[in-house]
Amino acid sequence: MPIHIRKMTAADVPQVVTMIKGLAACHDDAPNIDADTLARDVLGDRPWMTVLVADAGSQLVGYAALLPMAQLQFGARGMDMHHLFVARDARGNGVGAALVQGCRDECEAQQCRFMTVGTHPENHKAMRFYERSGFLRRSGSGPRFSLKLVQPPT
Repeated sequence: MPIHIRKMTAADVPQVVTMIKGLAACHDDAPNIDADTLARDVLGDRPWMTVLVADAGSQLVGYAALLPMAQLQFGARGMDMHHLFVARDARGNGVGAALVQGCRDECEAQQCRFMTVGTHPENHKAMRFYERSGFLRRSGSGPRFSLKLVQPPT
């Protein structure tokens, strides 16, 4: 199956939203994403993330989302591969590996010095895939905290 990895376009938004919801279902998450929000965050005036798609010609068969990170004390840019999804019928055909390579290429183009990814602690198949893709397993970085912010009225 010939696959072309490219940045998401406006025409891709509906298919990517469907795939995001599919990935959420795999994790028993209740997705709250819609086309307008995805377009704002990827294609808007101030893009928040980069989304790459795996284009099989007649349809998209996967996507990956990159979010910016930094190690400020080292002056190092990085990206977190926040999502990696391959449609069930396209798995085992190199689509995931092509998306990871596309992410690596995008990170290098943005002068990043590192790329990270996380997975559920029981997803051993994903762990093996990431290790085969060149990622090194990292230990936890200690307690983390979060703060919910109130959304300003629009």
